[in-house]
Amino acid sequence: MVASPVPHSRTLRIVAQDPGVKADGGILTARIEVPAENIAAGPWGYRVQVIDYDATSRVLYKPLAPVAYRDSSGSHVDPFEKASDRTILSDPRFHAQNVYAIAMRTLARFESALGRRVSWSFATHQLKIAPHAFGDANAFYSTDDEALLFGYFRGREGDVFTCLSHDVVAHETTHALLDGLRERYIDPSSPDQAAFHEGFADVVALLSVFSLKGVVEAALSRGAPKGTTLVKHGNAKGQARPTLREKQLTPKTLQKSVLMSLADQMGEELSGIRGRPLRQSAALRPSPAYYLDDPEFVEPHRRGEILVAAMMNAFLKVWTARLGALDPTGTGLLDRARVVEEGAKAADHLLTVAIRALDFCMPVHMEFGDYLSGLLTADHETCPDDSLYHYRRHLRASFKEYGIMPLSSRTGAEPGIWQPPESDPSYDRTHFDSLVRDKDEMFRFIWENRKLLGVTDDVYTRVLSVRPCMRIAPDGFALRETVAEYMQLIKLEAKELSRFHVKMPRGMPRDSKIVLQGGGTLVFDEFGRLKFNINNRLNDAQRQSRRLKYMWQAGFIRSGGAQKKHSFSELHRLRTLNGTLRCEEGWR
Repeated sequence: MVASPVPHSRTLRIVAQDPGVKADGGILTARIEVPAENIAAGPWGYRVQVIDYDATSRVLYKPLAPVAYRDSSGSHVDPFEKASDRTILSDPRFHAQNVYAIAMRTLARFESALGRRVSWSFATHQLKIAPHAFGDANAFYSTDDEALLFGYFRGREGDVFTCLSHDVVAHETTHALLDGLRERYIDPSSPDQAAFHEGFADVVALLSVFSLKGVVEAALSRGAPKGTTLVKHGNAKGQARPTLREKQLTPKTLQKSVLMSLADQMGEELSGIRGRPLRQSAALRPSPAYYLDDPEFVEPHRRGEILVAAMMNAFLKVWTARLGALDPTGTGLLDRARVVEEGAKAADHLLTVAIRALDFCMPVHMEFGDYLSGLLTADHETCPDDSLYHYRRHLRASFKEYGIMPLSSRTGAEPGIWQPPESDPSYDRTHFDSLVRDKDEMFRFIWENRKLLGVTDDVYTRVLSVRPCMRIAPDGFALRETVAEYMQLIKLEAKELSRFHVKMPRGMPRDSKIVLQGGGTLVFDEFGRLKFNINNRLNDAQRQSRRLKYMWQAGFIRSGGAQKKHSFSELHRLRTLNGTLRCEEGWR
C-alpha cells in the first residue's frame, strides 16, 4: 500500500480586511494557504504560539483542542469554514485562528521571497501572539516579550478588535520579521531609517491585502470609476459576465476609486492604530517636496507614508499595464474577473520584490534610495527581461515623483541597479564549502579583501549572518545565491570625530558619547564568486556627518550621554495619538 503524500499547506478562513469591509451583506472573508503542521492547542505551531491572555481583565481564553483541526480521517479541516458573522466578531477562538493564519501566511511569503528560512530576532523559535492582550487602542510588536500584542477597545457599535484587521496583523508580523532580518534598523540613524520599519510594514500589509482576489473584487465593485459602465458581455459559451470599460481603468482613476474605496471601508475606529496609511498615502499626490523639503515629513510615520505612496502608485501603474493585453480585439470592454486577477498578480509580484529587496540593502543606515536600488536589483536578478509589464520602469518613475532616486553610485545597462565590484576580490585563501555557511570563513574573506570592500580595519567588525538562498523566478527558474551581512562599530567622544573626517554637529559638547556604525551586504553566486558589495562604509564622512546632525537635532544623542533606541510600543502609541516622536520619551 502506497502512503498518501503529506500535504505541505492547508487553508484557513480569515477576515480578508477587517470587519468594516462588507461583501454580499456580510463580513468579507478569505480562505488562505498557510504551511501545514501538527498544531497544538492555541493554535500553537513550530513558529507561532497563540496565547490568548487578557492582561486587563486577567482572563486566559481556552483555545480549541487540536482535534478540532482534523476530521475523522485525520485530514486538515477548518473549524470556522462556515462561521457566521456573529461568531467571527465574538468568538475568541476564531480571533486566535485569524492572527495565527495571517502571521503564518506573512512568514511563508517572506521565506518564499527570500528563498530560505527566516529567524526571529530573539533566541527562541516561536513568536508569541496575544489576540486580546489588553484593553487599549493599540497593537505592537514587543522584542522584550518576543510577542505581538493586540489590543481591543469600545467603538461606536461595540468592541473593536485589532486582531481582526488583516493589515494590522500583517503589519505587526512584518515588524517581527524585519527585526530578525535587519536588527540594526531599529537604531536611530536617519529620518529614512526611522520611517522604514513603519513604511515597509505598511507596504507588506497592503500588498498582502491586494494579493487576495476577493479584496480586489470587492474594492473594484464598490469603487468602479465614475463614468464606468458595468455591462454584461457574452463569452464564447453564450454566458454573461461583468465587464468594465477599458478607457476608464487608468492609474489615476484606480487611485481615486479602487484604492480610496478600500481605504474608506477600513474601520474608522482603527484609523488611530493604523495611522490611516492607505487613506493618507492614496491621497498623497506625487511631489518631491514631501521628501526633500517638508519638515512635516521628517516625522517617522509621515515619512513612511511617502514610501507607501510610491509603492502603491507603482502598483497601480503596473496593474493598468497588465490590463493592456486583455482586449486584443479592441472592444473597449474588459472582463472584470480578469481585471481582478491582474490586480492581484501585480500586487503579489510587487510583494515578492519588496521583501526580496531586503537582501540587496545594507544592514545599517538604510535610506529610501538604497531600498529603491534594492528593489530594482532584486527584480532584475530573477526577471532580467522587464519588457512585458515594465515593473522596474514604473518603480523608478513612481519613486522619482516623490523625490526618491536610487543611490547606486555606478550605472550599468539599466539605471538604479547595484553593480558588481569594479575589480575581482581574492579567493586564494577561501574555502568555498565553508564560505557559503560559516561566519568565520566569511570574516576571513572580508579581512583578506578589506581594502577592496571598503572595510575600515581599525574598528570592531563582526559578520552578522551567512545565508544560502534559492530564489524562484516567475518562470520557475531557480537562482542560488549566498547573502552575508557584516557590521562595523566604534565608540568614541565627539572630539574624536575628526579622526574619520566627520563633522561635529553644532552645539554638541565635545565629551558627548558617539557610536559610529558601518556595514555591508555581500551577495555571492552559486560558485562562491562575489556579485554585489552593497555597503555604507563607517569612514564615509559625508553620510556619517549627515546622520549625526539628524540624531543630535532629533534628541537621540544627549549631552554626555549615550544614544537611544526605538520602541515599537511607544511609536505605535504616538501613532494612535497622531503625535510626533519626542526626544524625552525616547526609543528603547
